[in-house]
Amino acid sequence: MKNGSVIKVGIVGGTGYTGVELLRSLAKHPQVELSVITSRAEEGVKVADLYPSLRGHIDLAFTVPDVKVLGYCDLVFFATPHAVAMNMMVELLAQGVRVVDLSADFRIKDAQLWSDWYSVPHVCPELLADAVYGLPEVNRDKIKSARLVAAPGCYPTAVQLGFMPLLENALVDNASLIANAASGASGAGRQANIDTLFSEVSDSYKAYAAAGHRHLPEIEQGLSLAAGQPVALTFVPHLLPMTRGIHATLYASMKTDMSLDELQRLFEARYQEEPFVDVLPSGSHPQTRSVKASNICRIAVHKPQDRNTVVILSVIDNLVKGASGQAIQNMNIMFGFDESAGIDHIALMP
Repeated sequence: MKNGSVIKVGIVGGTGYTGVELLRSLAKHPQVELSVITSRAEEGVKVADLYPSLRGHIDLAFTVPDVKVLGYCDLVFFATPHAVAMNMMVELLAQGVRVVDLSADFRIKDAQLWSDWYSVPHVCPELLADAVYGLPEVNRDKIKSARLVAAPGCYPTAVQLGFMPLLENALVDNASLIANAASGASGAGRQANIDTLFSEVSDSYKAYAAAGHRHLPEIEQGLSLAAGQPVALTFVPHLLPMTRGIHATLYASMKTDMSLDELQRLFEARYQEEPFVDVLPSGSHPQTRSVKASNICRIAVHKPQDRNTVVILSVIDNLVKGASGQAIQNMNIMFGFDESAGIDHIALMP
């Protein structure tokens, strides 16, 4: 695929928040022709009728998923609930289509572990070994040649990018990592859910899934690979009374006597070539609104009272760097496009 080529792209599951976020960015991508957008529930409905924000930008109607039709695409995104993409994947890959799956179907390499957390058997475990975990800051070279990319989850992206430099350099105790992370309500998806109604979320703040969240094995898998040995993480997610954004506060115990200035330089060096990771000046406290609607992860490093606990603050937009923006970043890498094409959005303010 030449750098100036235009590719045909399909989206399976185009009606949810990640689906419309894909559409928003792909509509202006200079090397993408949107060919197919599927939804069983909205078959025949114009995309712009469901999402008026896309009027004048996308002139397609939703269709029922058909592997033969999707087979004419160069790349297909799955923006579907978990345990959907895996049912179509073998047949679709057999047609030579490359895939970026935004669901969790191919993120975890252990099929039994995946089934334990998602409560259904995995129907094509033979593909798990070939699926490339789509965190560009770690797997960029593998993503380039991948036929199936498993786009990371939102919490896992914020947490892994925050901990990664510490684990790669064996600076912290791998058995006592803590991630206290909070997400806006859009992280729960667009389906009706009493817990995410405005009157339930507004003026409130709560933890959930403290006993175990399905993103935990995904995060531990990635952190263990970075550390080169098993990592144990205590992960507690929270729900914020807002629409978009994730704020992760990460804690780790240092094994070496490293100053804050040295830690700051370590993080700056690790991410200096990364177009979508911004290490803020020492002493900063990143806000979720500083990344709203952008593909940026902003990180700040702290060492309170100069003791042996390092605190990392990591913020992303859960629908962009935590989902659709990162998926497009993967597509750009896979086809040799400018990595920022279609996703070089400046954050919205206010």
